[in-house]
Amino acid sequence: MTTIPDITIIGGGVIALLTARELVNAGASVTVIEKNLIGQESSWAGGGILLPLYPWRQHTAISHLVMQSLQLYPQLAQQLNDLTNINPEWRTCGLLITKNLDADAAIQWCSTHAIPVATASPTIYSNLNTRTNTPLWLPTIGQIRNPRLLKSLKQDLLNKGVVLREHCLINTATVEDNRITRVDTNTGKININHLVIAAGAWSQHVYGQLFPQFMAVAPQIAPVRGQMLLYQAEPDTLAHIILDDDRYLIPRSDGKIVVGSTVEKQGFDKSTTADAKNQLQNFAENLLPSLKTFPLIHHWAGLRPGTHNGVPYIGKHPLISNLSINAGHFRNGLVMAPASAQLIADLILNRPPKVDPNPYTFNTLNLTSQIL
Repeated sequence: MTTIPDITIIGGGVIALLTARELVNAGASVTVIEKNLIGQESSWAGGGILLPLYPWRQHTAISHLVMQSLQLYPQLAQQLNDLTNINPEWRTCGLLITKNLDADAAIQWCSTHAIPVATASPTIYSNLNTRTNTPLWLPTIGQIRNPRLLKSLKQDLLNKGVVLREHCLINTATVEDNRITRVDTNTGKININHLVIAAGAWSQHVYGQLFPQFMAVAPQIAPVRGQMLLYQAEPDTLAHIILDDDRYLIPRSDGKIVVGSTVEKQGFDKSTTADAKNQLQNFAENLLPSLKTFPLIHHWAGLRPGTHNGVPYIGKHPLISNLSINAGHFRNGLVMAPASAQLIADLILNRPPKVDPNPYTFNTLNLTSQIL
């Protein structure tokens, strides 16, 4: 007799994998369905800065998830390293924001959330070519190396007995009395106890494919392309994350430097463009002239899941009794992921939530609002 998993999750990115981890750690049996390979979409493509860009300019609901995640990340990274011998390279390296036209709001936000902040000393940016405006230094901000985080999460889930079904394309769902009974895929039928859609930029598409009769209460999520570059630099080339206007440099522990990123509405097109490459390269080599001496080794693109105001959907569907959504994190999926996974698990398992769930529900989010 085939055992029906307690939870079936559609999606293979950091949101889906951490959701699976929260649930399996709570004793649930979990199956993860991914249309391609686990961890190869937006979660792999991101930069891994563990703070939203200018969080004081964003919706307060984002900050609630961010602050909870920042509490969870150190232990999460250590556990994954210990359990899998794959180091996700969580580390505190500090963040320099070179231009702050709203410095008072920035300082107030940091004070409210107990994040140390100071006016940056010129020595911190002496190697940069930029015109500063009230530069701020946030010494405790860190990063995680997202490809390694995904590898460690995948291995941890396999070790825990989570079933990972890659190259599994969903086709249709059977819904009876507002309850999902099964999902049909290219690899066969999957009986459902509880279904979670955590498919990033593809979540609205997946929802529409499975539940066309419920489109009046569909999550409004659309892909937003981001292109990035990678330099093979020496380990001492750059010590800190640099945010300069709307672009950034991220130094990895081995010296590589990530350059990001564009924000483009191009549908599900993940191709890279020469124009974006030139823009990012000019930005990087102008800001940090020493990069001109190092090879540019990679140029890639990913699709972020954009929503109105960048606030994700996290919660149970209002009409389908055994459907939940954890998707739509836009540019902040990595930094919100641990808290988002914890919250959806709390709601599914009827545990007291650590974060107020109300800002992320279907009833709160404006489903007809224009997507980013």
